[in-house]
Amino acid sequence: PARGWARVAVGVNACVDVVLSGVKLLEALGLEPSDDGKNHAVLTSGQDLREAFAHFMERGAAAERFFSDAEAFQDIARTASEHPAAQLYVGGNAALIGQKLATNPDLKVLLCGPVGPKLHELLDDNVVVPPESMQERDEFHLILEYQAGEQWGQVRAPTANRFIFSHDLSNGALNMLEVFVSSLDEFQPDLVVLSGLHMMEGQSKEMRQRRLMEAVASISDIPTDIPIHLELASMTDQDFMSNIMHQQVFPLVNSIGLNEQELLFLTQAASGPHASLASWSGIPDVGVVSDILFWILKEHGRTAERASDLTRIHFHTLAYHILVTVDGHWGNQAAAVAAGARAAGTQACATDTIDTSKVFLKAPLEFVTSHTEAPSKISLNPDEPVVRWHREGISFHFTPVLVCKDPVRTVGLGDAISAEGLLYSEVYPQ
Repeated sequence: PARGWARVAVGVNACVDVVLSGVKLLEALGLEPSDDGKNHAVLTSGQDLREAFAHFMERGAAAERFFSDAEAFQDIARTASEHPAAQLYVGGNAALIGQKLATNPDLKVLLCGPVGPKLHELLDDNVVVPPESMQERDEFHLILEYQAGEQWGQVRAPTANRFIFSHDLSNGALNMLEVFVSSLDEFQPDLVVLSGLHMMEGQSKEMRQRRLMEAVASISDIPTDIPIHLELASMTDQDFMSNIMHQQVFPLVNSIGLNEQELLFLTQAASGPHASLASWSGIPDVGVVSDILFWILKEHGRTAERASDLTRIHFHTLAYHILVTVDGHWGNQAAAVAAGARAAGTQACATDTIDTSKVFLKAPLEFVTSHTEAPSKISLNPDEPVVRWHREGISFHFTPVLVCKDPVRTVGLGDAISAEGLLYSEVYPQ
């Protein structure tokens, strides 16, 4: 890894993921199978949960819902987390990034977020949690799984999927952001990693707008010599995405991590290149991805005329990763992008090193680097898995991923990839 970082501060979304069979939980709660499923935008009771779960299980579709009754949710969460079949994991992007970084013994990691007793217990001993961010209760996210062909009363699941719900007010309002920023003085980090902005989507427009402005003010208080990495996550509201981009969040951070859904959503929200593309079909086209990444740095990144701090984007999709940097700001990119790809293969397969019998190559072996300017055509050479190209003062580093055939656990994969990439990245003092 790069020698640059000794202390990393991570915030601000954290929770406990409780993973268990949806049918088992509903049985434990004494809820009968619902023959007529019903889609509820918000869950207010066990009855709503029963109907919504049936609705999505019948379709084999994933969904995530807010459960509005705090007391009822506490009871359900207790039943779920104490169920013998339940598995409890660290959840929330910030906590997952902190956990990944903490596996490096030379690194001191500060995690700030709503940390309850159970989460504290699950966290690596290397992770320091400031006392101000401890809570009496954990923020539980319940992840109800069902298998293909599984029956519940009359309902039969066509495919395996999961139904997620929570009553998570703290992460939704980014409650720990100010605590996070104020704890940096004492901790003196070399790098700040920020995530959880997407959690605000559940708020009313007014509340969200106000909170985003407060977030911007707070992030502006972080000393400018400390690089900030922002990890994006799944979002559905284009206005909100466009606000994050234009209302000073992008120019305040040095680095961004995102996947193909977030990248396409971003260009659609801001009418960037290839914005008319409704969705990816199969593996995202490398040239299209590169055009959008180039545009983000050209429009929102550091240029001679613009005082933005944004100089790095780490893009990950299942088949390949691309690390894009404005020249003169970052080093060790080839190692960083390769490390991220290696982390994807080992974590998904839950092995310590890449086991070649368990992985396969999905990346295109030939591709063009752009569709908007004269492209170069690239053929992958297995002996040199990181390919580099250059466009107007911006460097691209591409590497294929050895994809796990039967993934054991995919939650937090993007977080692990970004964390690993940062660990190997070197920032040049400006």
